[in-house]
Amino acid sequence: MSKITVKLVKSPIGFPQDQRDTLRGLGLKKINQEKVLQDSPCIRGMIFKVKHLITADPPEATSRG
Repeated sequence: MSKITVKLVKSPIGFPQDQRDTLRGLGLKKINQEKVLQDSPCIRGMIFKVKHLITADPPEATSRG
């Protein structure tokens, strides 16, 4: 299974609690923190939900479908 690297690049302050909870679910707590995650539909959905706060590699990881 492939891997996706996600990095928190923007503060979640001022965004809804569900988006902050999604970042916690991805394992991101601090700005510039990176995590390597298994590529799955669940993880891709979480990335899509907070795509304005993170960067994801490979770039196609943020596309839906």
